[in-house]
Amino acid sequence: MFERILIANRGEIACRVMRTARSLGVEVVAVCSDADRDAAHVAMADRAVHIGGAAPAQSYLRGDAIIAAALETGCGAIHPGYGFLSENPEFVEAVEVAGLVFIGPSASAIRAMGLKDAAKALMEEAGVPVVPGYHGSNQDPEHLAGAADAIGYPVLIKAVAGGGGKGMRLVERPEGFMEALESAMGEARTAFGNAAVLIEKFIQKPRHIEVQVFGDGSRAVHLFERDCSLQRRHQKVIEEAPAPGMTPEMRAAMGQAAVRAAEAIGYKGAGTVEFIVDGSRGLRPDGFWFMEMNTRLQVEHPVTEAITGVDLVEWQLRVAAGEGLPKRQEDLAINGHAFEARLYAEDVPKGFLPATGRLSHLVFPLDCRADSGVRAGDEISPWYDPMIAKVITHGPTRAVALGRLAAALKGTEVAGTVTNLAFLGALARHEGFARGEMDTGLIGRDIDRLVVPPVAGPHEVALAVLAALGLLEAAEDEVGFVLWQPLEREVRLVHEGAEIAVRLRSLGPDAHDLQVGESTVEARRVGGRWRLDGQPAPGVAVDGRRITVFAQYGLGFDLVDPLAREGAAGGNAALIEAPMPGLVKAVYAKAGQTVAKGDRLAVLEAMKMEHSLLAARDGVVAEVLVNAGEQVTAGAALVRLEEDAA
Repeated sequence: MFERILIANRGEIACRVMRTARSLGVEVVAVCSDADRDAAHVAMADRAVHIGGAAPAQSYLRGDAIIAAALETGCGAIHPGYGFLSENPEFVEAVEVAGLVFIGPSASAIRAMGLKDAAKALMEEAGVPVVPGYHGSNQDPEHLAGAADAIGYPVLIKAVAGGGGKGMRLVERPEGFMEALESAMGEARTAFGNAAVLIEKFIQKPRHIEVQVFGDGSRAVHLFERDCSLQRRHQKVIEEAPAPGMTPEMRAAMGQAAVRAAEAIGYKGAGTVEFIVDGSRGLRPDGFWFMEMNTRLQVEHPVTEAITGVDLVEWQLRVAAGEGLPKRQEDLAINGHAFEARLYAEDVPKGFLPATGRLSHLVFPLDCRADSGVRAGDEISPWYDPMIAKVITHGPTRAVALGRLAAALKGTEVAGTVTNLAFLGALARHEGFARGEMDTGLIGRDIDRLVVPPVAGPHEVALAVLAALGLLEAAEDEVGFVLWQPLEREVRLVHEGAEIAVRLRSLGPDAHDLQVGESTVEARRVGGRWRLDGQPAPGVAVDGRRITVFAQYGLGFDLVDPLAREGAAGGNAALIEAPMPGLVKAVYAKAGQTVAKGDRLAVLEAMKMEHSLLAARDGVVAEVLVNAGEQVTAGAALVRLEEDAA
């Protein structure tokens, strides 16, 4: 076993690898950017090496700096985590030239699966079923459009070097193909440095089922399947293992196909073979096709660990250190069911826009596994993926595991940034999902049911007022009433843009009555615990004038300062602003141009995704305030329309 390894990554996966390495007695070295000097993975490591600026290209994508850090600190191997350099064959070769071990597959295996078109051809030769499509090298738009016509709509445009939904577009009719192709190629060029795409037949009721494989370079085993069908914009939201409705016959067929794929390229380490499955007639051995192979550890690997009892990172370290596969296929079995939900800092009602902010409060229930790379007080940076944590539950049956996931999400407390926590909670309670009736289109079809703004009730409002005024804190025994403190006062809060007036009447340090609209809430401290109309009060966090009540997955309130009130400003449809920090990728608007509501005026690149900024109304462009290539902050003015004469 290695004495010391370097982890060439950050955040949640770096912390995850460190935990297993430490359990094996292996020392760990972290690397960090300017933005991560005080990050959780840095604090957790035995030693940390600063490698550059906040942008990934200045730090986590600098293979030379990472290798130099490993050599400087006496490491024997480098673990790539996932993302960044984890599937970069040139990095693997550089690691090996430096005399270090790369904890993962060979450069040749990564290359074999790195380009989707070549990988599909290789899989066809290995006898693995593939989706009908065009995987050729001719990237002429007219040729690709002709290929799409031949395949038959709807089709998927996919970046050949892609992953995570980047460079992917669904096209349902021929007239939308060229615009989607231009957008997909542009995003692929930015994300992967390769604009090439392939065209695939879009399966009408698809399920995304993947198989975890592990190889030692000559032979491989599979650790069963995961269902990742709950997706939005081709990004996974909730994953589970095993797949609901899976038959023994199909599990055997998929497992054998995945093992053939791994052994065909001499695969070493952990990998995932992803299949698209036709769920319209149930799960059948002839109804699945190879999509791609991820030659690294996957974000959703904990659900496989939960049902197999295998620590996949331990296997990675042991095999990289020269050991054989720890178990044979016949030694592996499924135990129960597991779910993983990805908790992100993102504004769901605004189209899942990535968010930033300081996490003023972060607590997870004790009866779940929470893999996180941030702590309370940490910043969610605009430079990296905005994942806060992965919440994982396990149970003897799917129903029990899902019930535990719903409870864990309900008990998770986050303050300081908007999150998708309520959205995840709604998914965990979705009737169709509970029955195992899902496909990759479920979220899109039911988005209106899943994204429902919370309504703060009188109890939550009353609790926010008490917290804002510091009245929830225990009073010292010697402190009684002070005559100058008013017994009755009016307090104003803002919730979801609406102002709420509350009349507070203090009866003592342990008793208050609050008038919220037509309701009167009696707040009493009993046995050291606050109760509202006799019911236990939920938790609450205060950060300055921002109050978060941990009910309905977190309700945010702002205390209004009567001495510093600003006039309410309505939305300005004439001004197009950046909804988040990012890079202005393209500007389509020109001064004097007439535009219609919904026209694309600019494209902002943020959190590795492209976001089109559209005209909010018809009008004439008065001024373009930015140029392509500029980095802008949230709220920055980008384009201004002439004032509406009406």
